[in-house]
Amino acid sequence: MQRSLQAFGALTRNPTILWRLTEREVASRYRGSLLGWGWTLLNPLLMLAVYTFVFSTVFKARWPDLQDAGPIGFAINLFAGLIVYSLFAECIGKAPTLVLSQPSYVTKVIFPLELLSAVAVAAAAFHACTSLVVLGLFELIAQGSIPLTALWLPVVWLPLLLGCLGLCWLLSALGVYLRDLPQLVNVGLSVLMFLSAIFYPVSALPERWQPVLSLNPLVLVIEQTRAVMVSGQGPSPLYLGLGLPLSVVLCEVCFRLFQKARRGFADVM
Repeated sequence: MQRSLQAFGALTRNPTILWRLTEREVASRYRGSLLGWGWTLLNPLLMLAVYTFVFSTVFKARWPDLQDAGPIGFAINLFAGLIVYSLFAECIGKAPTLVLSQPSYVTKVIFPLELLSAVAVAAAAFHACTSLVVLGLFELIAQGSIPLTALWLPVVWLPLLLGCLGLCWLLSALGVYLRDLPQLVNVGLSVLMFLSAIFYPVSALPERWQPVLSLNPLVLVIEQTRAVMVSGQGPSPLYLGLGLPLSVVLCEVCFRLFQKARRGFADVM
């Protein structure tokens, strides 16, 4: 099994290094700041407050399926989608420079470079989990409860995390050879933000456009996250049945491409 799925074997060989690097990555974000770790909760709180004010008060937006919930229903659904997008964007935005930013790991020491992508995904997942705590507290205050179906969330997010890991490996390898990649990725993420059904549900679009938008895997994850975290519905069996195997295949293919590309890293850098 480990020989056929090399990606997972690579991650389990160095658990201590992976843990230490993730810890350092998370701590480095707020090092030296006045509130320190307090920003891990304050950041999502501020995001939630700003988006709620802009879209529910300024633009008077309402969630079609939750008209009675008004601005609060809109804010909860928006924030649930934003957490998923932020996790994805944090991973993919960093990916093209992950190897480039660590030249000493490539040229001077023997280091498992594949762990850099895993660290980026783990740190982004940590920040997403702190945002989930804020979302849960907001649901408790606004609605009095959190749906029990929220327990499905780790299963719903597993394809997302594996997909992010695979794309991080692919983009970090390409970033060594294509120096314009960070700019292209940033533009792509900006476009993706408006095409990922964060500010609206897929059902709000004209019927002819709904299948097209549903081709975006991020839309599926966002819709499934809202289903289990907000609507109290279980995950789609079709999503679980296809999403997990496809994300494992993507992860493995991208890992093998990364391993082939790394042979030329030292020459290029």
